[in-house]
Amino acid sequence: MQLKQSESSGGALADQVTMPESKTTRAEFKKQSSTLPFGQPVPLSSISGPTYVTGQLLVQQIAYALSDKIFAYSPETFDLDVAAKDWAQNGETNVHGYPTAVLPLQTRTGAGAFALGYIFSKDFDLSKRNIPQTLLAPSLSLRHLRSALDQLALLYGVASPFVAHVAAIDYTADAGLVAEYGTALQLSEELGLGLISSGSAYEAQHISLFATLVASILPTVHIYDGVRTSRETLRVIDVISQVGVAEVFKKVSKTVEGLNKRLDNAGKVLELLRAFNDELGTDYEPFEYVGHEAAATVYVVFGSVEAQLARQVISKLAADGTQIGAVIVRIYRPFIEEAFIKALPTSVRNIAVLGQVATESAVSDASVQSVLYSDVLTTVSFSGKWDSSPSVTDIKYSASQAFSPSSFAATIAQAAGKAVASRIQLPQLESVQQYIFWDTDDSVVRVAPSVVGDLLSQDSTNNVYLNESHDNLVQGGVIRSDLRLSKKTIDVPYAAEEADVVIVSEEKLLKEVAASKSVKDNGKLILKLPNFKDEEVEKRIPASIRGDVRARNISLYILDSALSPAFENDFNAARLLVELAFLKVAQPDLKHELLEKLATLEANPPTLEECVDALEKSLRHFEVPESWAETTDDSSRNLPHVLKTNSFVPFEKQETEQDLHLTRWESAAKGLVFKEAYGTDISLRPDLTVKTFTIHVKENRRLTPATYDRNIFHIEFDLGNSGLTYKIGEALGIHADNDADLVREFIESYNLNADDLVQVPSRDNVDVLETRTVYQSLVQNIDIFGKPPKRFYETLAEYATDETEKKKLAALGTPEGAEDFKRRAEIDTITFADVFEEFKSARPSFSELVRLVGPLKRREYSIASAQAVTPNIVALMIVVVDWVDSQGRTRYGQATRYLSRLPIGAAVTASVKPSVMKLPTRDDAPLIMAGLGTGLAPFRAFAQYRAMQKAQGKDIGAILLYLGSRHQREEYLYGEEWEAYLDAGVITLLGAAFSRDQPQKIYIQDRMRQTLSDIVQAYIKDEGSFYLCGPTWPVPDVTDVLKEAIAADARVHGKKVDPTKEIDRLKEDGRYVLEVY
Repeated sequence: MQLKQSESSGGALADQVTMPESKTTRAEFKKQSSTLPFGQPVPLSSISGPTYVTGQLLVQQIAYALSDKIFAYSPETFDLDVAAKDWAQNGETNVHGYPTAVLPLQTRTGAGAFALGYIFSKDFDLSKRNIPQTLLAPSLSLRHLRSALDQLALLYGVASPFVAHVAAIDYTADAGLVAEYGTALQLSEELGLGLISSGSAYEAQHISLFATLVASILPTVHIYDGVRTSRETLRVIDVISQVGVAEVFKKVSKTVEGLNKRLDNAGKVLELLRAFNDELGTDYEPFEYVGHEAAATVYVVFGSVEAQLARQVISKLAADGTQIGAVIVRIYRPFIEEAFIKALPTSVRNIAVLGQVATESAVSDASVQSVLYSDVLTTVSFSGKWDSSPSVTDIKYSASQAFSPSSFAATIAQAAGKAVASRIQLPQLESVQQYIFWDTDDSVVRVAPSVVGDLLSQDSTNNVYLNESHDNLVQGGVIRSDLRLSKKTIDVPYAAEEADVVIVSEEKLLKEVAASKSVKDNGKLILKLPNFKDEEVEKRIPASIRGDVRARNISLYILDSALSPAFENDFNAARLLVELAFLKVAQPDLKHELLEKLATLEANPPTLEECVDALEKSLRHFEVPESWAETTDDSSRNLPHVLKTNSFVPFEKQETEQDLHLTRWESAAKGLVFKEAYGTDISLRPDLTVKTFTIHVKENRRLTPATYDRNIFHIEFDLGNSGLTYKIGEALGIHADNDADLVREFIESYNLNADDLVQVPSRDNVDVLETRTVYQSLVQNIDIFGKPPKRFYETLAEYATDETEKKKLAALGTPEGAEDFKRRAEIDTITFADVFEEFKSARPSFSELVRLVGPLKRREYSIASAQAVTPNIVALMIVVVDWVDSQGRTRYGQATRYLSRLPIGAAVTASVKPSVMKLPTRDDAPLIMAGLGTGLAPFRAFAQYRAMQKAQGKDIGAILLYLGSRHQREEYLYGEEWEAYLDAGVITLLGAAFSRDQPQKIYIQDRMRQTLSDIVQAYIKDEGSFYLCGPTWPVPDVTDVLKEAIAADARVHGKKVDPTKEIDRLKEDGRYVLEVY
């Protein structure tokens, strides 16, 4: 049997069949890629009008049609470029009249150099200078592409238009493949790239095209969910053909040529968006509002799945009368502040930013902010739209959070402090038929959902939606396929929660997944159970499923293929039997001609009558006995009903997983002696991807009195011959150890041998193993005294042997246990070690513990010294974080306590992180510096450097230093140094605000307002730069003072100036810099 590609708008399978003359062989349907519709290749010319596509296919269509070259950094199984490579191989031409070159490249250090070399080559064909160059990559590649993107941004004036279509995909050990946006958000901000998001496959083509047009203004990143939305097969009605793409691109490009050169990038992008909407008849906006007209609370969201859930869930809640809304961020960079403020209703009082952060630990870490939150906070603080600005809160969620309508609604409700509904009924799903297929990835019927979906797509009145997810860590590879059917267009990028029919094709999965939990009340469940006997029903069907079936009136069907040996023994016939069984239960009124098509898909098919006859024997409706109502079994309570996607392809069974077992010292000795044979690499902290250095404590002294309740200390490190270098304003990353005494207590409590050796995966590369003792691992690698996330409780429950403990652990991971979990995390401040001590029956092996508990992360502190002044020293100023928990125990921040207790000469592992705190390029540019508490650290470095310049005879300009703390006697941090700099003329104004040294509170903004004329001179007239370092709360008040200075200067000169817009301009020029936390 041969398959020919159809160019029809319907499904691709049934009409592709060519019967061979010989009927001795069977057909074998193969899915080529999850990024292709129903897994089948599609010619470029057939992408037009109503057709079944995936989001990734449409991204590739635009990239191929408009580009000179495509630089593809796609890991082998991600298939981000699979269609483009096929088109190039077949010689398909782009809109410029020649085949686009597709260059598959590897993601590694120095990635992007090849593309740069081509764009800036002396031999570059200048006739192609205006033709876009395109990059296809997952977000996990961006960190390796940073250097190339940085150089491209700097030289963009002489480069070809450059657009990167980035699928948000990263891998985490806990959650598998996740849609990670943080890297792209951070990179676009730091490098000045454009960043545009598409929310679904329906938008993928338009936004890919728009991003390519924006690339004519600035290097642009188009980001979209690469785990789910870009891989779902669905029908798009208005797909633009390649001819149409060429016309739109040509017409809108003329707008770019005619743009006012005086417009900034934000203005140019807005004009381009208007022209794009006019051409296509669309209404895309930089920020799109949905929800109640008079919303009191508005949520700000970014991301593909997040955007669609916001549209559906919040619109539903608003329609029910709840005064909430959502702003969906489409254009993140340039961040068009006027458009954001315009999108918000005037009624808003609370703005909640749903900001993604990297890990669960970052969610609970108060010092970590989402990137999106910082932009929203700054924009709202500067706006004059409200007499009293709305509050802005950061509702963080980790990249591993896979939202469903229910979990998204729960997040909304919890953020608002309201009760959490167990399920939410969305209007979009009311007329949708939903089906779920469970199977193992080595099953002969694993492609049945694709075959059935393609078959149902033959009916032009149907809209079929198909998604497939793989978990290769369960039963050696499990597949869950969600198939949806609707007469209307649907956009549902989340797992089905209430399916009409669920079919389980592999019996062993009944003990691995909660198969019945996703069946709706009065729904249908099909179980494939060969050689089934009624008397064995309680042995073969778990009690949890039996009880659920009876309690929710689920119709149970048994498919026993052994009753039809011809279908049981032939793989393709067996698949056909499963497909027909499903269709009989789910679509009993299916057209006869479609069933005939399905039957003839086999090269030597049985007749439809034979199939129906076999089905009558094999499939039966099982009468559920009343006794099942009394069935009670909690064993499946923790079984998943959705998968944690960790692959896009079936598990390669021949690969063997490395064993992370405990060994003795002799094993390590072999690795050290025979390095090449054992692949041993000896390096400093090989588990860390950042470059690390060993430095030694030179000085460690407390700055506040010993009797004072805050321990703020100054610590200096001798760099020696470490090679560590840093720039003014950068931060020092400290890779701190856990408390040795607490580690020993845990080792004894857990009954471990401290000297046993264990192979542990490195923090950032699971393919790299390092050998450590148990003691070393707990001191340096494992965050055993960190805060456990919900998922930890869920997983640990599987190891508990005591039923009471098992139920309590499981409950902590459910919505019902949210309050208890919150109390434990925020009030009791429970650690991983505390949990193991509390639940003594839950004892995973040490290798399993390594996987369960997250790795230690570095902590970063602003550097309080200038290397040009002290070449061999780096200094920090730090406050010890401590608190008393609900049990009266004094707890400490892990890194701050570690540093405060270091003796002189102690070795520390450190790394350097860039920062936004940079001195102006002009040495004589004034500095206005505002620091609260330890936020003064970078300004000590600034002052040191300017003092050195003054000593060299250079004109350094004015320095205005404003500092704030509670008491002068206890917290005049570096006070003697500031006074000395003031006497020496380095600092020209010192405004110290000690808030509690007098009856009335005096804050840093008060001192600034008292010296407003000095600020006008230094900041406005002499074009100085303003810096604020410390907590976020003074940002609006301090900014108001700066606005007053701008307004005062404007009045003197008779000018009309908008202070808010002027602050925006200063921020873009690097003259308004915040480093707040």
